[in-house]
Amino acid sequence: MNSARTASRREFLQAASGGFGAIALAGLMAESGLAASSDPLAARSGHFAPKADRAIFLYSTGGVSQVDTLDHKPQLIADHGKSITASRWLNKPGQFQRFLIKPHWAFQQRGQCGTCVSDLFPHLGSVIDDVCVLNAMHCDSDGHDKATLAAHVGSAQFARPSHGAWVSYGLGTVNRNLPSFMVLAPAAPYAGAQTWGSDFLPACHQGTHVIPGKEPLPNLQPRVPSIELQQMELGLLAKLNRNHLERRAADQALDARIRSFETAFGMQREAPDAFDLSQETEETMKLYGLQRGATAGFGWQCLVARRLAERGVRFIELIDVGSSDNWDSHGNMQDHARLAENIDQPIAALITDLKRRGMLDRTLVVWTTEFGRTPFNAQANHAGREHHNLVFTSWMAGGGVKPGFVHGKSDEYGILPAEGAVHTHDLHATMLHLLGLDHERLTYRHAGRDYRLTDIAGKLVHEILT
Repeated sequence: MNSARTASRREFLQAASGGFGAIALAGLMAESGLAASSDPLAARSGHFAPKADRAIFLYSTGGVSQVDTLDHKPQLIADHGKSITASRWLNKPGQFQRFLIKPHWAFQQRGQCGTCVSDLFPHLGSVIDDVCVLNAMHCDSDGHDKATLAAHVGSAQFARPSHGAWVSYGLGTVNRNLPSFMVLAPAAPYAGAQTWGSDFLPACHQGTHVIPGKEPLPNLQPRVPSIELQQMELGLLAKLNRNHLERRAADQALDARIRSFETAFGMQREAPDAFDLSQETEETMKLYGLQRGATAGFGWQCLVARRLAERGVRFIELIDVGSSDNWDSHGNMQDHARLAENIDQPIAALITDLKRRGMLDRTLVVWTTEFGRTPFNAQANHAGREHHNLVFTSWMAGGGVKPGFVHGKSDEYGILPAEGAVHTHDLHATMLHLLGLDHERLTYRHAGRDYRLTDIAGKLVHEILT
């Protein structure tokens, strides 16, 4: 009886869809007879030959201290407890009597390049020869929400398309069975889902958020008994939706909804394989610090990121922690120790794994945080540090970046840039360049003006390019 119902249903769908379901996976826009160039997710060449085919963006929420991690300041150690006059405090200008606070961890020169790395990150130190450190980063706000927004969308004031959405818009996807932009995060950072949103870009470019856990990809199982039957169902639905869309020209929400069915269908086939870590060797699991069967943790995020990169996902963001428990160490810098332990080995493993698979040269890896932390505080020997956006540290690896290199320098105490300052806009411009995109030419017309990720600013950091 069940098989009779299934056969009847199949016959109906075949007749109703006119065989459309048989080619459902070819792309709904292409199937409607439109040129491939009209498809916003079609793979495209950039403005020039890229150094990297994909990017993995690592984000540490809360504001990681530069002077406790990668910006070694011997003078800050020597002058610990000394009184200075700060010209800014808690985002207010003025004259503030403050006390220098030395790093809470020792630094060592690591690798053949001799870059100084604190004892917070021994594993990162082991791969520092592949890393380019940016020690004079700065941004426009020392508020979490605004600085986090700026780090992702290029504006501290307004919601805009995120960096991953711009990359998806500029390059499309080489794998229609997976989203072009994916975010692996246990929780949203400050500024929430705006950090992976598409805003005024076509909605198909927004990031797909995957939450690590027992079921990171829920609802991927087909609701009907066979792939063939589901193809026919989606074919009929696509035909009806396409006819509806033709009567509602430029309806981005509807168009994105149609594409979501296509992507969801493809993900039923490919995503389970991408997230199946049982295929990895014991040595690889150990490299990332993972137990067999693990479905969460930053090691899991990093390993899955490598597997997604192998499968053609253009832009992958990994967020270590959310807005409630993070690197915002106002009262106790020892919070940094716990959080660094969580990401240190996985990050080093990701770089090592990409390199040994021959992928690092074509994969751009970027790590940043929204801002740094003050090298001084209101009391001598205070255990914490406050927000500091005037100078902080980020780093890049692979994908056309000079390895074992330090660019920029802060002053003797790590308060202000001394040379080689890099603004968030500059970081974004350089990321896009390495992916073959000119940040000044990657624009989108909206509300009567052309927008871009770097707004009306941004310059390429030529000194770090190979």
